[in-house]
Parts: sequence; C-alpha cells; structure tokens
Amino acid sequence: MKRYILAHDLGTSGNKATLFSEDGELIASQIYAYDTDYFNVNWAEQDSMDWWRAVCETSKGIIQAAGIKNTEIAVVSFSGQMMGCLCVDRQGSPLRKAIIWADQRAQKQAAEIAEHISMYDFYRITGHRNSPSYGIQKLMWVRDNEPEIYENTYKMLNAKDFIVFKLTGNFYTEYTDGTSCNCLDINNLKWSERIIECAGIDGDKLPELKPSTFVAGGVTEEAAKATGLAAGTPVVLGGGDGLCANVGAGSISPGKTFSYVGSSAWIATTSEKPLFDEQMRTITWAHIVPGLYSPNGTMQSAGGSYSWIKNNICLAEIEQAEAEGRDVYDIINEKIELSPPGANGIIFLPYLLGERAPRWNPDAKGAFIGIKMENNRSDFLRSVLEGITMNLSIVLDVLRQQVDVEEILVIGGGAKGAVWRQIMADIYNARILVPRLLEEATSMGAAVTGGVGAGLFKDFSAIEKFIDIEYVHMPRKENFEVYAEMKKIFDSCYFALKDVFKDMTGLSLKA
Repeated sequence: MKRYILAHDLGTSGNKATLFSEDGELIASQIYAYDTDYFNVNWAEQDSMDWWRAVCETSKGIIQAAGIKNTEIAVVSFSGQMMGCLCVDRQGSPLRKAIIWADQRAQKQAAEIAEHISMYDFYRITGHRNSPSYGIQKLMWVRDNEPEIYENTYKMLNAKDFIVFKLTGNFYTEYTDGTSCNCLDINNLKWSERIIECAGIDGDKLPELKPSTFVAGGVTEEAAKATGLAAGTPVVLGGGDGLCANVGAGSISPGKTFSYVGSSAWIATTSEKPLFDEQMRTITWAHIVPGLYSPNGTMQSAGGSYSWIKNNICLAEIEQAEAEGRDVYDIINEKIELSPPGANGIIFLPYLLGERAPRWNPDAKGAFIGIKMENNRSDFLRSVLEGITMNLSIVLDVLRQQVDVEEILVIGGGAKGAVWRQIMADIYNARILVPRLLEEATSMGAAVTGGVGAGLFKDFSAIEKFIDIEYVHMPRKENFEVYAEMKKIFDSCYFALKDVFKDMTGLSLKA
C-alpha cells in the first residue's frame, strides 16, 4: 500500500494542506482562508478555532480530492506561524483570541524586561533581541491587562501546537517555536530561568519542549470524526514556518544557505552552533534538524517594496498587462533589463515598513537617492530590486563571517523573475539555485519532518527526493564589482539619513 504524508501549513492568511507521497511527489493541495483582526494601530489577532476549522475542512477535502483512503496517510505534520500567544485552559479551550506574530502591543512589557537584563545579554541567551514581537512579551501583556485570563491560562501555545492538541489531546511545543517564545536558552534548548524571572511570568504556563520530529500522539476518535483522518494516525509536531522552509530548501547541513523572497524576505543558513553578531544584526533559531541551528536575518519589505512600486508607479504597465493578458511583473522585468547594473546611479532604500535585519530601526524610511536628469523609468524600477538585494546582502555578509556560502537556493514568489535572480547572483557573488516548486518549501519541510518522525525516512536527506533544481544563475564578475561599490554607498546613505528618519517619524506623528 502506498503511503502518504499530510502537511498542514498554518499561515497568516489561511491554512494550506498538502499531500505528498513518500517518494516526494506532490499529490494535492488545498487552501482554507481565515481572517485576521487588525486594530488599535498595531494589534493583530486571530480566532484559533478558525485554524481548527481550516485543518478539519482541508483534511477531509484533500483525502477526497486525492481519491485515497484515510488509512493510507502515514503521518500528519505541521508548519505554522510563529511568535504568537494563544492562552488555553486545562481542557485546551482558548480563553481569548490568539495574539499573532504581527502584533506589537507589548512594547511596555519588552521595556520591563529591559530593566532587568541588557539587550546584549538577552541576545546571547535567546539568539534574538528583546522585542514586543515575541510570545513571552505578549503573555506578559495578558498578565498585565487581562489578569483573569492569565490566571486561568494552563499553557501558552503557538498555532500548530494548538492543532496538535486538538488532534491528540496532548500539550507540547518544539524547539523552533520555543525560540519564537523569546525565552528559550538557545545554547542548551531549555526554557531560560533568567529570562522567565526577568519577565515575571509563571514558567509552568509554557508547554513541554520536544524535538520537531516527536510523535505527539495519535489522532483521537473525536478528532478523526472532525477531520476525516483515521483514528490513531501519528501526529508529528513539525516546526515553525521559517524553519520548515530551511528543511524544504535543503538547508539541513552546515553552510547550506537559502533565501525566501516574499512580501518580507530572509537569508538563512545552517550551523552547528548559534552564530552571534556583535552588532546583533542577525538572529539564531533552533533548527528542526536535531543538533543544528539556523542563523537568519529577515527584512521587512522585500517583495512588499516591489509590489509598492508596481501599484503606485507602474499604472501604465498594469494597463498594458490587462490589455495583453500578461503578468504585469513580466512587463516590469522587461523594463528593468533596459537599465544597466547599478541603475545608472540610483540607490533605493527599501525601508517602507521600518526595518528588522540588518538595521533594527522602526523609524527607517524608504528613499530614492542619486536621481539625475538622465535617469529614466527603467532605472527607478531596477534600483528597487537592487536596493532590496543589497540590504539582504548585508545580512549575508554577517553570516559569511562564520560560514562559507558559495550558493544560495531561492524560494518564494519573488524568485519567479529571472532578472531579479540574476541581480541576486551578481550582488551576492554566489550561484543562485532555483527549484521547480518555488512556494512549497514550508510544506515540504513539514512533510519531511513528519516522515522522519514517523520512521518513513531514515533522516532529513530525504528532502533531496522533493527538490528539483530547474535553473542556476552564475554570478558575473563585472557586475559584482559594480555592486560592491554601490553597496558601500547604499550603506552610507542609510547612516547619513538615520537621524533624519527619526525626525520625520516625529513629524508624521504630529500631523
């Protein structure tokens, strides 16, 4: 009997269920969308029961669409949004809506932690900065503002951990989502007593830590009726979405590096120990593969910047695409190719949403710099892709201080365009590998994690069955030399404007 792996990817906009055969073939996928409540400027919440409904409906739907028996599914595994805070009681019932990764309300709580521990010391323990983005700060907010809910909270969970409970009745998390709680000691993969003490929260409210490959239990009879899965089907914890992408992109051994390019973007590699940067420009996650780590740097607005210029500057291209029945980005890419490397001297700072890595500056702003009379539309368009890539290359430079990187596998919607991939190769001075399935890495990572946990695969090298490289872009020496000089100026432009950006933030608040 053929065996299948069901991977659920619980994202921000919805759940994507994907069915793979054990030999790596993509059989079917289904998406179930759910809503996010954005309010109070920087708050973001979701109904965790929407996650459960999404898993139930897509599980039933994918079994039917694939025309298989539920007993042919050998394991269910997960990828999930990270850095959240869902408070549940002893019965696993949600006590309030989940505060998700995008929520920034816990600034006061992050400041409270900072009163007890320096940012540098915090970073050396957790591999991350102390920030309102993470789980423990959000739990502190619940404690301070909703004390009755905090008191009744049995465990704080992330999205996939809640679904694992719904399927098995057991409370666990694993090391990748443990990292996203911002209170895991990255050096020994245990909850940090010092951070928990600084936060002033009850450490018993954190779930038990296990490896990503841990079998949390079998699907219960009740869950089987709701999902259409066979009772007793093994449920593997899986990992946070960013770390499942590591596995899905083949970054499973030291030095294997990949870049995800979507609305945001990151470069991540794999190492045998946490990589700390003295300027704290990069962060380190626990890896899904036991004993390994994933140093990473994530920028805020990558494809988001590209989408912004399309929507606001490229109205003529949008009209042309509609008239010709073409993808507007294909037309924009044709315009970009008319401009030479360096965009005839225009530099774009891609900080439309402030910036995380490598700047860590919420006041940073976007800017076009170096505009001259001879510049044209193509130069502006090209400068956007170059500015995004130069920003990511600073992250890569930090990683290269401790890891040798000669090739980078790229995934995500931003990797569809050949012109941008060549810009990446030239700026990074690295081979760019392009898989056939650009947007399935997180699901493939979850599937392989499940396969290893359930014993279908001997180890994580099974990902090689799933990855099919379609294109390779080689760096061009003459272009790299141009970009090396441009990047120095790019960096200088940011630092020259850093204080101006802060002043502009003050003006916008007064307006």
